[in-house]
Amino acid sequence: MQKTLPSCFVQELYGSLSGISMERDHMKDLRRYLVLKHIQYLVLSSSNALSTLLGLLGSLYAIILLQSAKVSAKSTAVLISSLAKADILVSISVAAGAVTGTFGGSASPAGLTAALPQNLLTANAHISCLLLSCVALEAYLITFFPTESRHLRTVSNARRVSRIIWSLVAVECILLQVDDLLQASSASWGLTVCSTAAALLRSLSYFLGVALRILNVYLYYKIFFSISNRSALKRK
Repeated sequence: MQKTLPSCFVQELYGSLSGISMERDHMKDLRRYLVLKHIQYLVLSSSNALSTLLGLLGSLYAIILLQSAKVSAKSTAVLISSLAKADILVSISVAAGAVTGTFGGSASPAGLTAALPQNLLTANAHISCLLLSCVALEAYLITFFPTESRHLRTVSNARRVSRIIWSLVAVECILLQVDDLLQASSASWGLTVCSTAAALLRSLSYFLGVALRILNVYLYYKIFFSISNRSALKRK
């Protein structure tokens, strides 16, 4: 599957998001932020130091923008805010790795601290992918079903979806952490069951990630061609 998308197309996609009311400059900044997170999590096969640093800085800036009184509390703003806050997990992961000296290394006998940084990075990636998909789905609804979907695109629903995503990924992170802890301590009780569940969860996460990429590409191009057709009709 082709993972790269034209940057102008992604800008067109996020330009269709009318759920945030703010000054034009702020809107442009949030569009750029969404493009950055899209590239970081849905285009690149894996994050590198540069993309991670840019993502952290972008998330910090987005959080500051969203605190402005000029930004309306719309559903899109709620999803973007939750996306930006997910990078707190990256900061915790980097800090934990720096303190313990085990970031990216094998699990120590302590297990818990050694495996935590990578599990936090995994949780951050999964939360971000799911929230980006929600933003893309909302853009699709705004483009094709603006009136019919209005009752779905509410602040309360956006907050509910964000809480569900964070809760599910938290359960995943805890399960992976327990599995790493049991393996590091060579504990026999529950190891087989926990390892099997963790392996199934990793497989499910992989296939879900592929499905989200396909879904996002589909939604993006549907929106892009719709906008292109509208522009062509206006020029006639």
